[in-house]
Amino acid sequence: MIPKGVFLDKVDIWFEDESRIGQKGTLSRIWAQKGTRPRVVRQQQYLYQYIFGAVCPKLGIGAAIVAPNVNIETMQKILEEISLHVQKGRHAVVVLDQAGWHVSTRLIIPNNLSLLPLPPYAPELNPQENVWRVLKDKYLCNRVFKNSEHIIDAACEAWNEFIKSPKNISSLCSRPWAKI
Repeated sequence: MIPKGVFLDKVDIWFEDESRIGQKGTLSRIWAQKGTRPRVVRQQQYLYQYIFGAVCPKLGIGAAIVAPNVNIETMQKILEEISLHVQKGRHAVVVLDQAGWHVSTRLIIPNNLSLLPLPPYAPELNPQENVWRVLKDKYLCNRVFKNSEHIIDAACEAWNEFIKSPKNISSLCSRPWAKI
């Protein structure tokens, strides 16, 4: 898994996952005057994009891309993006689920990354799932999107707002079992 010559004190753990963002979005609770029933618009169309994201809780940093498809080519792009965020002289172990595009032999893994698949059917082990919940509940809920560009802009805005706070990344995504 970790290449020879890479010492554990030079390894950072990253968590990667993807989530669909779009018109059939998330509804969330809203504040309203007592005794009233507020209405929230929910779109019925199926226009959406995918956000691929990864975080390193130890460093409080993240990397993401937004794409129209979930496939091996998009997975290759997020691996390259994560690789750009790994500090020089360090190595990243990317923890992810076993989706077909995550474990494909067609992927070209950058030299400063290793992939560590989670056991099947265990999304609760990936703290990146918590990031999606925060993004959807705080930034992307109760929204109406005009088109794909609007979805992309909203997803990028939400991600950029989230990663502005390294403390939030660390507190939300740190796991005792993922420390080296």
